[in-house]
This record gives sequence, C-alpha cells and structure tokens, in this order.
Amino acid sequence: MAARPDTARKILIYWMDAVVAFVAVLSVVYTVAAVAEGTISPVIATISITCMLGFYGLFPFLLREAFDSRPRPTAKLLLAALFAVASLALLPLDADAANMWMQTEGLWLSAAALYLRPWATAGLMAAVVPGVTGYTVLTTGQAWQGVLLGSLFSSVAMVLTMLVWRWLWWVIRDAYKSREAKTRLAVAEERLRFARDLHDLLGHSLSVITLKSELAAKLADKDAGRAATEMAEVRALAVESLAEVQQAVHGYQALDLDEELAGVRAALEAAGARCDIVARADGLSPAAKALLAWAVREGGTNVLKHSKATRCAITIHGGVLEMLNDGVHEEPSPPGNGLRGLSERLATAGGSFSAAPTPAGEFLLRAAVPV
Repeated sequence: MAARPDTARKILIYWMDAVVAFVAVLSVVYTVAAVAEGTISPVIATISITCMLGFYGLFPFLLREAFDSRPRPTAKLLLAALFAVASLALLPLDADAANMWMQTEGLWLSAAALYLRPWATAGLMAAVVPGVTGYTVLTTGQAWQGVLLGSLFSSVAMVLTMLVWRWLWWVIRDAYKSREAKTRLAVAEERLRFARDLHDLLGHSLSVITLKSELAAKLADKDAGRAATEMAEVRALAVESLAEVQQAVHGYQALDLDEELAGVRAALEAAGARCDIVARADGLSPAAKALLAWAVREGGTNVLKHSKATRCAITIHGGVLEMLNDGVHEEPSPPGNGLRGLSERLATAGGSFSAAPTPAGEFLLRAAVPV
C-alpha cells in the first residue's frame, strides 16, 4: 500500500512514454514510406530516422528529470531541439510532413514547459510557433492562417496536457504526504497527552512521597513511631499512585470495536482498497469486544503495511473475526511482532488466532474470543 503514490507516478510517466513512442513510430513509418515512393534517398532517410530516434529517445529522460520538480533547462533539452530540427529538415516538406513538424514542435515545447516558468514558456512558444509556421508556408505554399492556427493549437494543447499531467502527480504526491503528516501528528499528540497525563498523575504524588520519605529518615532515630506513621502514609500513597497509573494505562489500552472498524474502513479506502464489513457483536462482553478491536486494528495495519490488497472483507459473528484480503504475496513474510503479540493476547484470554494464505490465493486473518 505504501507504494501506491509511486505506482501512480509510474502510470502517468509510462502513459506519456507510450504516447511519445506511438508518435515516434508514425514518424519512422512516414520516412520509410517516403523512401519507398522515391521522394527521399535511403541515406538521407537513415540520417533523419537517427535524429528522430535521438529526439524521441531523449524525451523520457527530460520527462523524468522534471516530473517531481521544475529544474533549470539542461543541455538535453537543447540537444532534443537540434535532433528534431535536423530530422524534419531532411524530409521533403509536404502536407504530411507539415503535420509532423507541428507534432514534434508541440512535443518539444511541452517538454520545455516542464523546465520553464509560465511566462518563459509563453515567450518560447511565441518565438517557435511563428518560426515553424513561416518555414512551412514558404516551403509548401499553404495559407499561413491555417498553418498558424494548427501549429498554435497543437502546441498549446500539448503544453497544457503535459503541465496538467505533472500537476496531477503533484496533487497525488502532496495528498499522500499530507496523510502521512496527519498520522505523525496524531501519534505526536497522543504521546504528548500520555506524557501530560502521567505528569498530572505522578508529579504531585512523587513529590509528596519524596518529602515524606526524607522526613521519615530524619525521624527514624528521634521518633520511631512517627517515622513508621510517615512510611505507612508513603506506602499508601504509592499504592494509590500505582492504581491511578494502571487505570490510566487501561484507559489507553481499551479499544472500541465500532471505532476500530470505522477507522480500518477509512484507512483501507483511503489507500484504494474496498472494505466490506458485516459485524454482529451485540451479544459479546466488553472484554471480548476489546480483544476483537485489537485484532481489527492489527489486521488492518497488516493489510496496509504488508499487502497490495484492492479488497478486504471483515466479518464478525459469534465471537469470531475474519479479515480476508486479496493482496497476498507469493512468498508471505513471517509474522511480525504485532501479529505475535495479538496471538499471545488472544491465547491468554482463552481465544485462538491464525493468519495465513488461503488456497484461493487470498490472505485470511481469523481471531476467536470466548463468548
């Protein structure tokens, strides 16, 4: 699950790679067809195709360098432009070649837009589009209005598509980082609350215990009876403080089953996995529900950390919890500390626990508690 943002990034980049590869194939096919028709020599065609492959081969590197941030323009960007101009300048310029010029022009501008600020991209487009239009009009004799409109539309469309493509990845990445930051903040707040509660519970008690212990030590030789009284109070205070700490810790350990089910559903769905829950736990004791809540929490964590599940079904019936997901690995890793701790907790309470792949290729976590 943790790798899902990287998966989204790969999908976006590979999709663009596929588009570029498709355009490259069309360009090579056109050049080979020109050789077959005799409008260009095989030598010139070979040089042109080599330059084409240089341009389209550089494009994936340009895309990856500028997909996560906006770096400064590199020599690769200029070299790609030179390859593009050289490959097209060698071809006989007819209507089909003019379309290739527009496609290549828009593709290079879309790559440059990843490196440049919007105003710089607009300025570069204002220089390149009229230049390509003028060259096409002079060599083909086409009406400049149509050529200019087509070139401008192609360039703007490709630039906007590329920028939206990268922006979409940035949104996915930032959303994931925001979720991680919220999780870390929640953990930090919980630790702070726990520290504050311990301070409130033990700060005063330990101060009094320290003072009474010092007083008892001073009275040990002078007034043994009063010293014994002070130490008895110290002991009572220590027992009371211990009971308060145990009560506080128990409050932290007590989980609500409904809250855990809702939390696991939200976490799984946020990670892209559908979560179906059917829970019948009305007749269970609070202790049994607490045990099942621990199982739900640990099971959900296990799915998020160690699988690539797209679906998870959670059922609770008769004190038996089953969590079934379809994200099992080919070679399941050994149980971690969390699952071992859960198994020990259930065994101590008289329940049972198992977690293993199923013959159907899924992973089943099963926890049973005394009813």
